[in-house]
Amino acid sequence: MKLIIGGSTGFVGAELIQQALSHPAITTVVGISRRETPAPAESPSTTAKLVSVVCDDFEHYPDHVKKELENADACIWTIAVTPAKLKSSSWEETVKVCRGYALAAIETMAAVPRKQDGPLRFIYINGHFAPRDRSEVTQPMDSGILEMALLRGKLEDEILAYADQTNNALVACIAKPGLISAPDRKVPSIPGLPQIERRDIAAALLHQAVTGFEKDMLSNDDMIRIGQSALSK
Repeated sequence: MKLIIGGSTGFVGAELIQQALSHPAITTVVGISRRETPAPAESPSTTAKLVSVVCDDFEHYPDHVKKELENADACIWTIAVTPAKLKSSSWEETVKVCRGYALAAIETMAAVPRKQDGPLRFIYINGHFAPRDRSEVTQPMDSGILEMALLRGKLEDEILAYADQTNNALVACIAKPGLISAPDRKVPSIPGLPQIERRDIAAALLHQAVTGFEKDMLSNDDMIRIGQSALSK
């Protein structure tokens, strides 16, 4: 199985790389980022699986990058502007990174040649709170965070609608985790916002990429359940 990880040097992307290299069903892991994707020091025997692809423009993929995407079975897309970085990003840049990059990725993945008969599986990681409409907003929020949440909520519809138009050449799944923690990264407790361990979300998404989607929208609880079950095996 060939897996693409968009944003492979990020917080979640790096964990996906490490677990994917150790997954027996995954034979090739293509990490795409603005810089080289380092091979985990903990997995020296599996680094031959890793293909690092540096991409400078996630809206327009050059031919050499498209070549590395050919014949993929699944893609996990992690790239977005996080709430912590929202104040240092212009609204135009936020829209480009959150929406433009994701749509360009799914459209490019759907267009490159594939030998496989089954559909390409595309997983988009969104935030826990991403309303499709302002009527779904039930509590006061910072205006910038609210606008980004609405943007990403509408993007869920766009991604799922695009997949529906591909005649099953591509299927999509939206993952909606809460705050993602790790042993070296503690997160604050925020009322109404769940948490998930980084190793659990990575294991859950890899399981879905390999075996197929349980459903097209995975909640934080879904990913804890799937991830812990996968890790226990």
